[in-house]
Amino acid sequence: MIYLDANASEPLRPEARAAALAAMTQAGNPSSIHGPGRAARHALESARARIAHHTGAAPADIVFCSGGTEANALPIAALAPGRRVLMGATEHDAVRAAHPGATMLPVHQDGTLDLDALESALRQGGPALVCCMAANNETGVLHPIDRIATLCQAHGALLHVDAVQAAGRIALPRGADTMALSGHKLGGPQGAGALVVSPALHLSAQIAGGGQERGRRGGTPATPAIAGFAAAFDAAMPAESSLRDRLQAACVQAGAIVCGTGPRLPNTVCLALKGVRAETQVIALDLAGYAVSAGAACSSGKVSASHVLLAMGLQDYANSAIRVSLPWNVREADVDGFIDAYADVAKRLLKRATK
Repeated sequence: MIYLDANASEPLRPEARAAALAAMTQAGNPSSIHGPGRAARHALESARARIAHHTGAAPADIVFCSGGTEANALPIAALAPGRRVLMGATEHDAVRAAHPGATMLPVHQDGTLDLDALESALRQGGPALVCCMAANNETGVLHPIDRIATLCQAHGALLHVDAVQAAGRIALPRGADTMALSGHKLGGPQGAGALVVSPALHLSAQIAGGGQERGRRGGTPATPAIAGFAAAFDAAMPAESSLRDRLQAACVQAGAIVCGTGPRLPNTVCLALKGVRAETQVIALDLAGYAVSAGAACSSGKVSASHVLLAMGLQDYANSAIRVSLPWNVREADVDGFIDAYADVAKRLLKRATK
């Protein structure tokens, strides 16, 4: 099986595996003051400093948590009271679910946020919290976070950025008040995430406990997963788009439509076959030996119309698009094999759809 579903979870990097296993051999709790506890604390704080370095933050501004979902939910829950919450219509379900009453902002057909709509909403007055992802998980489309941050600052609004898909693949944006990261999207173990918090913000804990993470998130940190997270971040290199571009061109020639044509992650392409359900394509490619996904991989196996493509005005493709996301260890031969398999699958399924 060739794995081409990196946006769901990257394969574990060997550096992350080694770091996590080394941390597992330590018996101490990082909050304990004896020798084993101090050793665990050293591993935790080393990871914090390295992740801070990659984000341009200070170590004290990194809050460890269980993953991307919590890293998105924590700041929204803490900062939303007393503020209007504005979010892009293509945000991940973890962000949408964190504040169901948010005002949804439209996106252009290329998938990028409508900045005129954002500015209009900000002009309505009153404190606001804007939530916008750096890179979309389904299409790979990049939002202009620098321009969004400038608008937020001009209107006194806070900005939360979901950078889960961006970290380790492109340069991380600057200007956010809070930013969410996830270890396993970088090739680290599942079960660790981080929230980058502006030092000017007071963030109240949503999970109370023993005062860990400077009182911002209770509970004993998952030190092995966090150590692996940091090692994966250290090993990550910005991805090249050449293999993605070659795959995309061949799939278009085979009959696919590309969904999301703005600036994108270099490893991601969203492909639709009109009239062919996404799950049918995923199953056919799985049988051919290739693992891809139908949109987000967060719905307990449920496949439904993509809210991302619907928001982009691509109603004809919302049930018919798959995501191919190349992992850090992809080979040219993997892409070449997928191109051949996709051409065969597309030919068969499109012929059946026209009958």
